[in-house]
Amino acid sequence: MTTTDTAVGARRTGTEGSPPAAGDRRLMPMLTLGNAALYLVYLGVGGVLLPAQIELLDPDGKVGSLGLVSGIAAVFATLLNPLAGLLSDRSRRRNPWTLAGGLAAFGTLALLGQVRTILLVTVVWCLVQVAMNVYQAALTAIVPDRVPAGRRGLASAMVGIGTPIGSVIGVMLATRYVPDSLGTGYLVTGAVMAVIAVLFTALVREEKLPPVEAVPLRRQLAAFAETLKVADFRWAFIGRFLMMLGFFAVSLFQFYILQDHIELPDGMDAAGAQAVLAPVDAVSTLAATALGGWLSDRIGRRKPFVAVSCVLAAITMAVPVVMPDWTGILLYTVLAGIAFGCFMAVDTALVTLVLPSASDNARDLGVLNIANAGPQILAPFVASLVVGLAGYDALYLVGALIILLGALAVAPIKTVR
Repeated sequence: MTTTDTAVGARRTGTEGSPPAAGDRRLMPMLTLGNAALYLVYLGVGGVLLPAQIELLDPDGKVGSLGLVSGIAAVFATLLNPLAGLLSDRSRRRNPWTLAGGLAAFGTLALLGQVRTILLVTVVWCLVQVAMNVYQAALTAIVPDRVPAGRRGLASAMVGIGTPIGSVIGVMLATRYVPDSLGTGYLVTGAVMAVIAVLFTALVREEKLPPVEAVPLRRQLAAFAETLKVADFRWAFIGRFLMMLGFFAVSLFQFYILQDHIELPDGMDAAGAQAVLAPVDAVSTLAATALGGWLSDRIGRRKPFVAVSCVLAAITMAVPVVMPDWTGILLYTVLAGIAFGCFMAVDTALVTLVLPSASDNARDLGVLNIANAGPQILAPFVASLVVGLAGYDALYLVGALIILLGALAVAPIKTVR
């Protein structure tokens, strides 16, 4: 793996590779749509359909079962994402992997809606993670492949905009099928995922990346560990990992928090509350994503935006503790959306500027995506333990502490301001 100053410097100035063709106006909006598909599944299925299915199968042990299913599946996500990125790099293509992942997600989600035991839910949800991480690994490599450094704040914002769009559509779509038509909900969600994958690969044409020197697979696997020896990349990894750990520790259990902890208005259940909260979150996240990405490009600074976003996210965790009612959860949703939207827009831009190797974008981003998937392994177990010992208030406070540590992690990064 090449980790020379030349490669890092080229990535920072935008001189590595070829910039996007002037006529390729479809890339930016399709980055939004492609990322929206990810969160359509992750939030619609992982946040609504899966908890509802587990509650039907194991009503008394739902918290522990959801933690177990989510944790085991996240192991697959953690292992598969960098491996899928490595294979994408070796093939020098992205679109075939994007298409294959999207179509495979449709099949596995359709199957998930038909299983009737916790064991089979676990197995099939792992298969969904395999499909989604093949898709994600190829998608995330497109920005450093094709977008110059000076426009990566915009590109990252376009990617980030897809998060609230996909989240709100996924949640609102899923809540229509809870609790009586979960199988149909899985089928419809998978179909939307597949259609987006087809559209992306049809509209975003790609040329095969320039060949690179063939490296044995064993050496490439060993290079994963080498990637984290680059100090700035390592600190970016740690910051992303801690932010996601604090975020997922709470968000993975939102369905049950709304059921068991928050005082909802009369006549509103957890699914109905999520249907209201999703667009509120989307609007605040969308505004913060667009503004954060634009401002970071305009000012030429990344680290302050990332640090402030983490601090705001941590402070926001205290709101449901002080106000465990509908007003409190609405306020929490708005502030958390602002913090998370700004973080994802700017942190994604920051990360593309500290990738260690100019020729292995997907692999290096796959390593970084361990910081997205790894917390999903730990978060369910951490959250189940905290809730079991001290309740949901303690879960929010533990999440806040973890996120604050993430804010501190960006300080040692030297090559990006």
